[in-house]
Amino acid sequence: MKTQIPNWLIILGGCGQIFTALIYPYIRHKVFDWYNDVKQLKPLNQEIAKTYGRYIQGLNFSFGLIAIVMPNDLQNGSNLAIALTGLIAAYWVGKVATQIAYYSMYQIPQKLIFKIGSYFMNTLFTLFTVVYTWLLMINLSSIL
Repeated sequence: MKTQIPNWLIILGGCGQIFTALIYPYIRHKVFDWYNDVKQLKPLNQEIAKTYGRYIQGLNFSFGLIAIVMPNDLQNGSNLAIALTGLIAAYWVGKVATQIAYYSMYQIPQKLIFKIGSYFMNTLFTLFTVVYTWLLMINLSSIL
């Protein structure tokens, strides 16, 4: 019997990823004071940092859009489904591993909204990691 993830869960993950892309500039500005830190870099390094920030934002949005529009295709066992769910799973596993390894050493501002937001965002990142890793496992099981 083939296991399937409910489409609503994949779509929920997609909505969450789009949310992370949309909230990303606010978090950088209000929580991390990122723009003031970037201003201390040389001009070329400023542009590189901003470009990487846009890459992250674009990937989060794109992964979310794919999940919302094509939830069935993400678990159909095709080579493309394996490749894409593997890429997205690796992205989120890497994000969560980095968060655990490094971000815990830093303090976010102690306002209640930022504390709640931190728990909410970490929950979302964990959801993305679980959903895409699960999708990858389902896709891989179809070829074994």
